[in-house]
Amino acid sequence: MPIFKPRQTNRARDLRNAAAPAERALWQHLSRSQLDGYKFSRQMPIGPYICDFLCRSARLVVEVDGHSHDGRITHDERRTEALEAAGYRVIRFTNADIEKRIEGVLTIISDALAERPTPNPSRMREGSEAV
Repeated sequence: MPIFKPRQTNRARDLRNAAAPAERALWQHLSRSQLDGYKFSRQMPIGPYICDFLCRSARLVVEVDGHSHDGRITHDERRTEALEAAGYRVIRFTNADIEKRIEGVLTIISDALAERPTPNPSRMREGSEAV
């Protein structure tokens, strides 16, 4: 019988309610599929981690590193490695990036979304011959 591991939904809800101003500002641009039509969710559990923003279809995690991340570089690197091993791409921004350069942040996220390969590419490619 499989072992059930409960998701950290209560913790995620608490984090959403206590979001930093930079996270709220970024959410204003990512919510309601506003960025290139991609749907983002915020404070989403993936394994033992809760990601600030997640686009499931593009397997993209966007992390906002505030003061709580100061001195936690090793922890953040391990977290990024684990998420990447699970098939996600992780990009990080500081609160200052979002507060001072939101348009640049959105461009970087948009570029990351565009770089993702299609999830189920066709086996029939241009120039290939049908057998």
